[in-house]
Amino acid sequence: MKTTSAPSTRKRVLCAALILVAASLSACGDKAKEKKPGQALASVNGEEVTVLQLNEELQRAGVTAAQQETASKQLLQVLIDRQLLQEAAAKENLDRDPKVMQAIDRAKSLIIAQAYLQKRVGNTNKPTAKEVEDYFNAHPEFFSNRKQFSMNEIVIAANDLTPEVRAAADGAKSLEEVAVWMDAHKIKYGRTQITRSTADVPPQLSSKLLGMPKGQLFVVKEGQRAMFISVTEVKDAPVTLAVAGPQIEQFLVNKKNKELANAELQRLRADAKIEYINKSMMPDPKSAPTLPAGAAPTSAVAGAEAAPVADQNGGAPGAATPAGAGATPAPGAEANTDKAALDRGVAGLK
Repeated sequence: MKTTSAPSTRKRVLCAALILVAASLSACGDKAKEKKPGQALASVNGEEVTVLQLNEELQRAGVTAAQQETASKQLLQVLIDRQLLQEAAAKENLDRDPKVMQAIDRAKSLIIAQAYLQKRVGNTNKPTAKEVEDYFNAHPEFFSNRKQFSMNEIVIAANDLTPEVRAAADGAKSLEEVAVWMDAHKIKYGRTQITRSTADVPPQLSSKLLGMPKGQLFVVKEGQRAMFISVTEVKDAPVTLAVAGPQIEQFLVNKKNKELANAELQRLRADAKIEYINKSMMPDPKSAPTLPAGAAPTSAVAGAEAAPVADQNGGAPGAATPAGAGATPAPGAEANTDKAALDRGVAGLK
């Protein structure tokens, strides 16, 4: 009969104990992974959907108190669907796809950067009533002296804007004559009406539009389209301080936030050691880095370039852009308005 030595027995017992401890720790880890903070509202294949998750969705959706009960039920279904899709994607290893991982890293970076800037510049004091009034008085073209343009346009494919078409438009006295010529030459086109104000377009273009005789044609080419446009009416559309005040206040807050954010970025850059491995990507030393429009990592500083203006019907203010920047149409503008074409300037202005 073969006997077992004491050291060998102790070794096996120790190994068995270590395996049990490892299994116990693994089970605890799995439970910790499954457990989410907040009271559970539902379970999807063992994965909890919690009150904290739902509250986050409600906040992001801007749900009012009156809509809370209905919206909560709907958003809970959205969270359940999202969990199901996430699990299905994980089974196909999509969570390990390089593009997905890169997008997750980018989103994480933006969220953290946004949180930092929000903490640093998110509590800007509101402008005083005098500051709001001073801005209003300094920009009569946006408010007290605001003009509104009503325009008709014919839209064609950019490839159809040949020298012959331009020559026909140059000789036409109205958009109707242009349309007749295009019908005769079987050129497809569409017709729309647009409304813009002196607050919606760059000042240089506003000056040209104000100096045009009624019905005069001009041509705008933008991307895959070309537009023949004529001004049919110019009328006064003033905006009062009472109407524009709230939007001016928000504009000034955004502007201050952007200035603070740019100052903080300048400070961080000054304290950092930034080395360009690819020397061709180095910025122009004469240009100071700033937050480009639409690229600011926080909503607190985004849109600070937009100057305030009330809509064309005198309702709640919208946003337009001051000199030198692209314009944003005021609320209430026609859905078919070709705003981008005017922003990029007039080509072939007669």
